[in-house]
Amino acid sequence: MKIEQSPLEVLVQSIGARISTPGDYPMPIPGLGFYRREQPATPVVCMVEPSIVLVAQGEKQLWVGGVGYPYDTSRFLVTSLDIPANSEVLAASPTKPCLGLTFKLDLRMLAELIAQSDLPPMRARAVMKGVGIGAVTDGLLAGFARLVALLDEPEAIAVLAPLIQREIHYRLLRSDQSGRLRQICSVDGQGYRIAKAIDWLKLNYDVPLRVEELAARVQMSAATFHHHFRQLTAMSPLQYQKWLRLNEARRLMLNEQHGVSSAAFKVGYESPSQFSREYSRLFGVPPKRDVAVLRGKTTVTDQPPLN
Repeated sequence: MKIEQSPLEVLVQSIGARISTPGDYPMPIPGLGFYRREQPATPVVCMVEPSIVLVAQGEKQLWVGGVGYPYDTSRFLVTSLDIPANSEVLAASPTKPCLGLTFKLDLRMLAELIAQSDLPPMRARAVMKGVGIGAVTDGLLAGFARLVALLDEPEAIAVLAPLIQREIHYRLLRSDQSGRLRQICSVDGQGYRIAKAIDWLKLNYDVPLRVEELAARVQMSAATFHHHFRQLTAMSPLQYQKWLRLNEARRLMLNEQHGVSSAAFKVGYESPSQFSREYSRLFGVPPKRDVAVLRGKTTVTDQPPLN
């Protein structure tokens, strides 16, 4: 008699069978990625998009604004905004690697489901942080197991994946993290306005930032904008822009062979020395040394993690 596997066992087997070396791997299903880690690792700078990060085996932790968010097979990580953070691997080994998946959230789909579903009213209007830890449910795991199973049936992905993705979004709205997601999708809410400001910053990180003008762009007072921006991202708008600039400069030096001064000017710095000081503060080493180390150890699948 064949013993039926649990959804978690299905995920461990499917992820482990498809990725045999450490790294982050996009999958043929849009928005879905797998990751593998084989040893504990100290925090690494990363940007987490609006997404859910699920651990099928092992344990990880995300650091945001000095606060740690540990997650494992019983707890998932969810982010409702693009959050600058540090990702840490807490439990992993070559014989029992940390395996999991990332699933990018579709905020438009969430908004549609909120409008169509009979969800209970939100109890509080207070702005929450843009990152949280939720309890993994059987329904959520089963949805992800069915989504991952489609990788064995590639001709069905285009038809069936959107249906399962919609179910996963619905289950998230029924989870203990519903309020965090709903505040970003509510067009009359402060979270939605901060999300729009972040969209603008990502496109205009290389130009001087005037917080009052950006606040006005999203129809908020400067004081309210600054308060809610920090509440959601654990950074001020200027710190967020600096983070974007430094990480883009790192990418330019690593992938497009820019020198330190060239990268600094490209992302909006007027002083290469100031750039180097701030780069060293964020990454722990000067830019030239950092890029040299990364070039020596980076492979196609071993890029700075997104989760």
